[in-house]
Amino acid sequence: MTTRWHPSARAEADAAAAFYQAKRPGLGRRFLDSLQDALGRVETRPGIYPELAPEVRKCRLKTFPYAVIFRANGGIDIIAVMHLRREPGYWKDRC
Repeated sequence: MTTRWHPSARAEADAAAAFYQAKRPGLGRRFLDSLQDALGRVETRPGIYPELAPEVRKCRLKTFPYAVIFRANGGIDIIAVMHLRREPGYWKDRC
């Protein structure tokens, strides 16, 4: 299954990893591993995650306060890597 990233979503993932790495060495890698785990779960069973908008779903990371906002349509479109406690609907203009 093909995964396509919105450029802003990629930037959000990179910024979060850099933030955690600056807090403690190795923590940025743990964030990226958790993100990769979430992406693997999305690719395996995209339909099990709750819908936020028509065809847009949210998969939470297991150990960080982030979620992957995505659309599954012949592949996986990553719309946002969203912090769960900040501006919940900011990504809607990316759809």
